[in-house]
Amino acid sequence: MKYTGVIFDFNGTLFWDTLYHNRSWDLFLSEYGIHLTDEEKFLKIHGKNASEIFPALLNRTLTQEEIHKFTLEKEGLYQEICLQEGMALAPGAIDLFEFLQEHAIPFTIATASGRENVEFFFEYLHLANWFNIDQVVYDDGTVKGKPNPDLYLRAMHLLNRSAEEVIVFEDAVAGIQAAQNARAGKIIIVNSNQDDYTAFPGYPIIQHFDEVDRNLLIK
Repeated sequence: MKYTGVIFDFNGTLFWDTLYHNRSWDLFLSEYGIHLTDEEKFLKIHGKNASEIFPALLNRTLTQEEIHKFTLEKEGLYQEICLQEGMALAPGAIDLFEFLQEHAIPFTIATASGRENVEFFFEYLHLANWFNIDQVVYDDGTVKGKPNPDLYLRAMHLLNRSAEEVIVFEDAVAGIQAAQNARAGKIIIVNSNQDDYTAFPGYPIIQHFDEVDRNLLIK
């Protein structure tokens, strides 16, 4: 089958920043006397929205103002680490973007990140070369986070593609489940952090975007 649209998760998929996120979470959580292993972060945090993460971590109901405050606190730590360590798109990503542009195949991003990080990524990773920020789906407070399908359904609508026509690239368990729940035509797992994907047998797993079979996309 040929696919006519592509949706990328961002963190851990197009930007291999899992270690940066884990370090910033460690710094944030230590301020509140909480410790999570990296495996616990992978399962409880990665791919989910702030409105779900912070109440669960702090074990209490939070106002939107509190969630916004905690988000800015944590993402400020994360952005500092990104700038200190350096930022680059995933191996082979730019070549795939250019292939999609050359063949007029629409593509976008669906991320659980908030606007503050989306703007940061656009600035420092020069995403405007390939993406329109107004066509990026992110956590704007109106959409349920992964594993709910909403982010991917909204992205499919923006691409004007039905679910079965779309390839989704994901790295997080919650994100893979979200793509499944959205009934994406094909899901390709990006293993950027040597995580455990045994729960998804039969799914293609890549570590470089050059591994993507372009024949899936050529009309």
